[in-house]
This record gives sequence, C-alpha cells and structure tokens, in this order.
Amino acid sequence: MDHTRDATNRPPQNPGENQAQWDERYAGMDKLWSGQPNGVLVSETRELAPGRVLDVGCGEGADALWLAEQGWDVTALDVSQVALDRAAHEADHRGLQVTWLHSGLVEAALPPESFDLVSAQYPALLRTDDKLAEHALLDAVAPCGVLLIVHHPTPTTAEAGAHGFHPDDYVSPAGVAALLDENWLLELDETRPRHVATGAGSHHTEDVIVRARRLR
Repeated sequence: MDHTRDATNRPPQNPGENQAQWDERYAGMDKLWSGQPNGVLVSETRELAPGRVLDVGCGEGADALWLAEQGWDVTALDVSQVALDRAAHEADHRGLQVTWLHSGLVEAALPPESFDLVSAQYPALLRTDDKLAEHALLDAVAPCGVLLIVHHPTPTTAEAGAHGFHPDDYVSPAGVAALLDENWLLELDETRPRHVATGAGSHHTEDVIVRARRLR
C-alpha cells in the first residue's frame, strides 16, 4: 500500500513543523511506501463512475495515479513537498494529469461539495475540539458523492503512549461516522483483514473502513 500514515510519532501542531517532519521522513528514503494503490480504495471504488476525486494525504501518489488511470479528475494534497515532487515526477513519466496541492486538508480551504469522491487512506489528521478536519472531509463531498476513509484500528492508550501520542489525537473513521446526519447514508462500517507485505505500515493487519454517501 502507498502512503499508509502509521502515526509512529505525533506530528507537531504547527503546520510548518508538520511539513518539515514529513519532508524529513520522505527525504530519508528513496521510496517510503510500496508504490501500489491501497487495496480498499481499489475494491470500494470499482463500481463508481469516474468524476472529481480528492486524495487526502496523497504521499508519493500511488492512489492518485491509479485513480487518474481509471479516468478520474484527480486533486491530490499533501503537506510534504518532497512527496509531491516524487508523485508529480511519476505522473509525468506515465503521462497522467493530476492537480497536486501542497497543503494540509484544513488549510486548503477547498470549495465545498465539489468532489464526487473524497478518499482518505490512513490519514494523519489531528483532531481539534471543533472537529475541523472531520468537517473538512465531509464538506468536500458533492451531493450523491462518496466519502471513503480507511485507517488502522485505534491503538490502546499504552500502545500510543509508547510512540508519544494519545489515541484521541487523530481523526478516526468512527469519529467521522459519528458526525453523519440525515443528509448521509452510511454504506459501510467494518473492520477487515489487511495483507500488505512491503512499505511502511506493512505490520498492520486490519483496516477500519467507513464509506458514506451524501444524499443531498
């Protein structure tokens, strides 16, 4: 899987420091992720008609490039310029058109209700008291569009503490699902086995998946 953001260290609150941390992590390796699209994205979008898609935390671009190959009009954002440069280079190599956006999700201030699919695969989105990141995900989905958020199971407090963060620090699929109202249909809410052999995050063995459709 690509860009599986297993938050082994809590990103700092300052967006500039957050960018610097991810740039350093990417720069430390020729390739951080596997280069393959995330399996849940492939399986859960197979029946969707291509339209406008937002890839949140696109990393080195495997999901974004796969979506473009399927005919989607792709906007892909990430806080790391190093990752985006790698993704853009690969897009040029394949002759694919993707709009790369150097930004965090909240800071991007995207036009509301403008994407037929919003994909957040293992995003490292920090929670706030006013749930800015969760609302940004929901607000980006167009009427009749789909939100697909996939993450690792929430670690225990002890597991998270060993890596310097608290389980409640990050946006979870359950936290997003809790905000769905009568304007949404929850199509999928489940945990399923995950089989990934290479790339950072390959030690995780389960995926937590929420797929929801905006009705209006």
